[in-house]
Amino acid sequence: MVDPTRWFKSLPLQAQAVARAASSAPGARPNTPSSVVVPIRSIGPGQLDRIENHLLELDAHDRYLRFGYAANDEQIRRYVAQLNFERDELFGIFNRRLELIAMAHLAFSLDPQYTSCAEFGVSVSKSARGRGYGSRLFERAVMHARNEGVQMLFIHALSENTAMLRIARKAGADIERDGSESEAHLRLPPADFDSRVTELVNERVAITDYHLKAQARQFWGILAMLQEIRQGVREARERVRG
Repeated sequence: MVDPTRWFKSLPLQAQAVARAASSAPGARPNTPSSVVVPIRSIGPGQLDRIENHLLELDAHDRYLRFGYAANDEQIRRYVAQLNFERDELFGIFNRRLELIAMAHLAFSLDPQYTSCAEFGVSVSKSARGRGYGSRLFERAVMHARNEGVQMLFIHALSENTAMLRIARKAGADIERDGSESEAHLRLPPADFDSRVTELVNERVAITDYHLKAQARQFWGILAMLQEIRQGVREARERVRG
């Protein structure tokens, strides 16, 4: 992930103001790591390739923890193909190469009797562990769920998935263990002005960050191409002289 200080200085002034608003929003504590702005954006059908690549890069154990079974490549591809972006919401964190390194899936209930319920799932690339991305994605999903009228958020996880259960427990979720599986449920407060504004601010910061990374990637790609052309010209001149 890009260094937060360098990233912040590279933002336009308007986006810097947005980032400051996000970090000073109600509930943010400046002296804690959670106050650092982590750009998390909504992701849609245009990111299917990146979603699939991210999940396929998970090793066997990580796939087991994420899906509750040892999903093979074909099962992961089916999961990605069946994602419903009109009903559910997906969030992602991208690195400087625009690779998806952490992703959350907020799945809304299909049962008409439980329209105020949703389920949360998350995966983080091994290279991006230890940075609190799982917790930040959970916070982002909770905020969106509140604003969509969700009253109860569920997390179905294997009991050995201590990282996921720790996130749920820290948020105040009730956890029930049944052998190798655990069910966590978190009752959400209703949406308010702060939750709606904070979500808009966070999404704008994430989109700005993504565009800056895309522009930087394009610039370095053009620079590399120019260097190859110059190298080719120099080699051609040397051959002529020889």
